[in-house]
Amino acid sequence: MNSQNGFLLSFIKYGENDAVLHCFTEEEGFQSYFLKGIYSKKNKKKALLQPLSQLNFSVNPSRGNGIPSVSKFELVKNNDIYTDIRVNTVIFFISDFLSHILKYENKNIPIYSGINHFISELTHKNYQAHLLFLLAFLKIQGVAPLLSEGRFLDPETGTFSPGICHQLFNEEISTLWKKALCAEDFYSTKIHSSLRKDFLDSLLVYYHYHITDFKTPASLEVIQQIFE
Repeated sequence: MNSQNGFLLSFIKYGENDAVLHCFTEEEGFQSYFLKGIYSKKNKKKALLQPLSQLNFSVNPSRGNGIPSVSKFELVKNNDIYTDIRVNTVIFFISDFLSHILKYENKNIPIYSGINHFISELTHKNYQAHLLFLLAFLKIQGVAPLLSEGRFLDPETGTFSPGICHQLFNEEISTLWKKALCAEDFYSTKIHSSLRKDFLDSLLVYYHYHITDFKTPASLEVIQQIFE
């Protein structure tokens, strides 16, 4: 048995009372765990199964081709953030995004720390944190745009050029990218509410160019409705 800290990305009910958890752990990266009896009437811990909750798992090794099982789990840090509908929507969107993009990711401390930082921003009601986390993730993965004197970001090459290369990347949005990339702390960047939709759309376009097999999160429509 070993102990693992990890962020819960998603979970699927299995049978009547069990579940399969998909997590991003500090020491082993993306992992799937079998959790027995979580949906039984007497089990009060199912309330802890919230997207991006940071949990400590006691893990039993897998047998044969099965996945490891969890004998018990506890909350690492209690963040009272799930009662705010806007924060909840942001969390759901990012957990949906990470569930797909981290599926084959091994141990990666910068990503783990990045998720922790993102959650910390949400505890301080930073409602634009998801936008800046997506940008921070590009930098962690080494595919963020290269800074230069150009005024327009070319999403395909990841460079700034003198002329516009993509309709979404006008001067206003390109300047916002550059401002965030130059900031010591991504999350200090202020994004006007009127630009958030276009900025998010531009991020997703960039991801399609630079992240292999990237798919737009199904929860995109929900987050756009909440922040209209």
